[in-house]
Amino acid sequence: MSTRPPLPPFTRESAIEKVRLAEDGWNSRNAEKVSLAYTVDTKWRNRSTFVNNREEAAAFLKGKWEKELEYRLIKELWAFTENRIAVRYAYEWRDDSGNWFRSYGNENWEFDENGLMQNRFACINDLPIKESERKFHWPQGRRPDDHPGLSELGL
Repeated sequence: MSTRPPLPPFTRESAIEKVRLAEDGWNSRNAEKVSLAYTVDTKWRNRSTFVNNREEAAAFLKGKWEKELEYRLIKELWAFTENRIAVRYAYEWRDDSGNWFRSYGNENWEFDENGLMQNRFACINDLPIKESERKFHWPQGRRPDDHPGLSELGL
């Protein structure tokens, strides 16, 4: 059984760390690697898509990043308890026609004792934006430590 520190019960500091690690993983756009942060029987609701295990999570992420090009994500801690974390986030991406979007959302996460996410419930809204309205300009991959977060960007 693998573990994914930090482990519950979460403190404010460990919850913030967990959120940043999730952000870094998703910004890698490596579906197989990211899926390892979830239990083998993970349950998701992502918009109108329901995921029922780690294999489906990996397939979902692969398809997501094939559609959402130049994907860049920022997550921010909203609240936490012993084994649950709530986040808000925004990400920017473009489609294959060159149209840009900023997607806003909230997620509720529940972790097992090994720090693997067993439940993920996401609500997401897409806002068409002009390329000139983009706020996330770092090279694809991990957001630089000195790049502003959502609150600093007024998002």
